[in-house]
Amino acid sequence: MRKSTAMFCAALAAMAISSASACSRNKEEEPRNATQLNSYLTNELSDTTALAGLDKKVDAFMKEWQLKGVSLSIMRNDSLLYAKGYGWADEAAKVTMEPYHLLRLASVSKLVTATGIMVLQDQGKVHLSDKVFGEGGILGEEPYSKSIKDANYYKITVEDLLRHKGGFTQAGGDPMFSTRTVMANNGLKTAPDNDKLLECVLKKKVNFMPGTSQSYSNLGYLILSKVIEKASGMSYEEFIQENVFKPSGIEDFKIANNYYKEKYDNEVRYYVPVNEKPVPEYNNSGKMVTRCYGGNDIHNLSGAGAWVASVPELMKFVASIDGRPEIPDIISKESFEAMIEYFDEETYSLGWNDTRPDSGWMRSGSFSGTSALIKYFPDGECWIMVTNTSSWRGSSFSRTISSWFSEMRRSYSKSLPARDFFYD
Repeated sequence: MRKSTAMFCAALAAMAISSASACSRNKEEEPRNATQLNSYLTNELSDTTALAGLDKKVDAFMKEWQLKGVSLSIMRNDSLLYAKGYGWADEAAKVTMEPYHLLRLASVSKLVTATGIMVLQDQGKVHLSDKVFGEGGILGEEPYSKSIKDANYYKITVEDLLRHKGGFTQAGGDPMFSTRTVMANNGLKTAPDNDKLLECVLKKKVNFMPGTSQSYSNLGYLILSKVIEKASGMSYEEFIQENVFKPSGIEDFKIANNYYKEKYDNEVRYYVPVNEKPVPEYNNSGKMVTRCYGGNDIHNLSGAGAWVASVPELMKFVASIDGRPEIPDIISKESFEAMIEYFDEETYSLGWNDTRPDSGWMRSGSFSGTSALIKYFPDGECWIMVTNTSSWRGSSFSRTISSWFSEMRRSYSKSLPARDFFYD
């Protein structure tokens, strides 16, 4: 492990829980499970005069960026101190945002998938150095082997995919968000499922030699979803539920559906910027739709971007992989250290976007109808915000949220109450 990573880990381990910022726990106490957590938390529980100014700042931020609703949670030293919704979960239905509402997480889902890979490594079923395709590869059999014509695919490792070094770029369009193009180029009458999509994409050459460069790739994380299925003998969703969420005491993460009529009972409505025009439906139906409801095949993003969850439960997941002792991690110490090891600005961390020791860990996600950011600061405080409205700034909106987090911490971190919503 590199020196900078070791310093960050040591700093986390050395931090004591302040009496002003986190409540003490009895060793016999057990964490809430997910259904209790989502049924227990309400906005009123986080109402406090000391944080009235934060409420006003959130409202101003929403107004500035034309956000219908946001969900915000704050954790320190594995204690959930704050969980509150703002604005509308569903404006037409007059449902206000509450902390228990589910929201699409977009690419924050990649952190879940990376954790699943590390769990498999801890179980001895996968190693980061394993080849993905070709003879002896995890996905070395048909239908994948039948599609591949470029031998460079056989050089791709699991770690290459985790670090966006698999050789894929978005030149010509991201295949995960270009379903209509894939259909047209391959003579398909119906939208491809994940297996068919990969069959089509793997016929092409890689864009660069695997492992020699990096380019952000949703396709790579779809392939990792298939690696999880092959190595575990379970569906991607089933494996993650049983081996990542269940051990974390979480039960309400779900794989997203594409349309409003398919939303879960406690899921929000999604919104796009007011000036965004309708787009063709992803399946070449000829219909024009709101982009966040049928413009893309969100469900088939799988481990690249399909999870929905409440923000408090997302925070509980983060607490379960952060190396702190207060909530036991679901991955080994070695896997935790591998996930947060920082190399340089040109190297993605495992699942995280960035893990610079001086600024903390960051994981963002965005697509139509959603913006999400996890920011875990070096002092052990973690802020998560997820919106049900996309910004015209697209993925760069996460930098705006990150700067806002830093500003709010300076003003309100000391006012956070001493409590822990994770525990009774």
